[in-house]
Amino acid sequence: MQIETHHIALVAGANGLVGSALVRALVAEGDYSRVIALTRRPLTFESPRLANRILRFAALETEMRGLVCTDAYCCLGTTLKEAGSAPAFRQVDYELVLSFARGAQAAGAQSLCVVSAVAADCAARNFYLRVKGETEVALEALRFRSLHIMQPGLLLGSRPQRRVLEAVARGCWPLLNPLLLGRWQRYRAIDARTVAAAMRAATLSGRAGTQRYTWAGLQSLGRSGKVPTRM
Repeated sequence: MQIETHHIALVAGANGLVGSALVRALVAEGDYSRVIALTRRPLTFESPRLANRILRFAALETEMRGLVCTDAYCCLGTTLKEAGSAPAFRQVDYELVLSFARGAQAAGAQSLCVVSAVAADCAARNFYLRVKGETEVALEALRFRSLHIMQPGLLLGSRPQRRVLEAVARGCWPLLNPLLLGRWQRYRAIDARTVAAAMRAATLSGRAGTQRYTWAGLQSLGRSGKVPTRM
């Protein structure tokens, strides 16, 4: 008798700009029999395929015990301003991301797709980019069968909190992006829904090993996995 395989997606950071678009895409497209969204507060939408688990992120790995999944998606992240200090930022963008990755691996995840940042480098002088780079290296050491690292530039989209830089970028985007050519192309601003679509497409591609995607790769993948604006 043939046993039917049920694919389960585990998503962290589902209330964020990219995470919310990603969860909507995953449940809308039906690639998974179940999408488990791990959040600190309830999501603002529901779906028959969606299970929203409210967790204490201070004890994330412990809280994740007993979960089962096939693919994991990590959209956790903050900014130095929002975190309030360098140690608080590192706690989220390094420690929490690694905790989720280890918990997902224990839950059976063979693949991990994570949002990092363009120019992430563990040798960077910039603290933000250095932490992002260190996180990427630590994730590679976990040796997932597939590790997809999204490295977007400025993320565009509607946030509950006002971010002046992004508001300005949305207005200038059509003019500025075409001017970023060659090695500067990877710094182009990108819509969060495109990144979400790229995450889904990259994971479902089944490519093994570590893959990194900047603006051009994200755009290409995003076109193959369009995210709905509403559900």
